[in-house]
Amino acid sequence: MSKVAWNTKELTVGQLAERSGVAVSALHFYESKGLISSRRTAGNQRRYSRDTLRRVAFIRLAQRIGIPLKVIKDALAELPDGRTPTRADWARLSAAWRTELDDRIEQLQRLRDDLTDCIGCGCLSLDLCPVANPHDRLGEEGPGARRIDTRLCPPQGCAVTPSPAAR
Repeated sequence: MSKVAWNTKELTVGQLAERSGVAVSALHFYESKGLISSRRTAGNQRRYSRDTLRRVAFIRLAQRIGIPLKVIKDALAELPDGRTPTRADWARLSAAWRTELDDRIEQLQRLRDDLTDCIGCGCLSLDLCPVANPHDRLGEEGPGARRIDTRLCPPQGCAVTPSPAAR
């Protein structure tokens, strides 16, 4: 890995890729989606400001925890141009996602706990399956996985109706 001087103000796409651990094609994709930006040299080469490293790290982390690119883009749009984002900037952005992340954690814990008897939907446990929906009764409530999605069905409000075979 070639060392980029700490005081280098701009990075080439190759330097940014090498330093961030993100493929050049991913950086081009992020740029096409408006998540990062570059300027063009007289020779039409991309140059990224050094603070793009933090933005790319933020994008990668947000993607890893399941934040959609549109939400990431909206968050990055709130950051100041022309300076490296501060700890306070990042704290403000991440605080906005706390509720959504708590929701996802709850949903994953519920999946883990409620699907213990599930064998991966072959389905060899229909009489115990928490997502069984005889005669599509849950279709009247709307689209989606009504019994699994905590945003649609909070744990205290959802009672799993046993299938006829279990009664």
